[in-house]
Amino acid sequence: MEGNSRSVSSNQQGIHENLRKVVQRHLDEPFQKPYQQHTLDAFHQLEKQVEAAGRPLVFDSCCGTGVSTAALAELHPEALVIGMDKSAHRLTKHQAHFDQAGQNYLLLQVDLNDFWRLALEAGWQPSHHYVLYPNPWPKSRHLQRRWHGSAVFPYMLKLGGKLELRSNWATYLEEFQIALTMAGYNSELNSYQSDKPITAFERKYQNSGQQLWQLQSHLS
Repeated sequence: MEGNSRSVSSNQQGIHENLRKVVQRHLDEPFQKPYQQHTLDAFHQLEKQVEAAGRPLVFDSCCGTGVSTAALAELHPEALVIGMDKSAHRLTKHQAHFDQAGQNYLLLQVDLNDFWRLALEAGWQPSHHYVLYPNPWPKSRHLQRRWHGSAVFPYMLKLGGKLELRSNWATYLEEFQIALTMAGYNSELNSYQSDKPITAFERKYQNSGQQLWQLQSHLS
């Protein structure tokens, strides 16, 4: 129910004690996990669409039902906005509310651990990269499931562009900011309030009176 969302609960107090060790290991070692076939197939099909569009790229990672993707397409009319999520179930809900025909965005079911690496290999550099309200994996044992604690983190940064994350758990973004600093990037972390929420989570969290946070970094 909107306006009745619980705040993030975690057994972790403050920044994770192993954050720096985990991030440094991933910065030092290449990620060599084999690509999944469904992401390879989706990426090869997307390459043709990107070439045909001839537009700047904007990534909307962890897009859920793609509500944010449609909103970002309005914000970036000059670009092709690519919304990506691992859940086919969430993505199929998009068509019930939006008509993509003629729009400057598309949705893909992919594993982002694969997609970001493939995009980097292809030489793509999005002008903007949004990661809005992903599951922050708040349990202490799940550090490496958070994007900044994952092996794909360095590849995410190498894509470049203006990176923007939003969350209702400040610790998630505080950790991400430390990881960015370790990788040599500056960033700004601020409280956030949206006059026009662009995701269902953003609307739900604001209606529940929760503090939202925004982290931005230019990865050029």
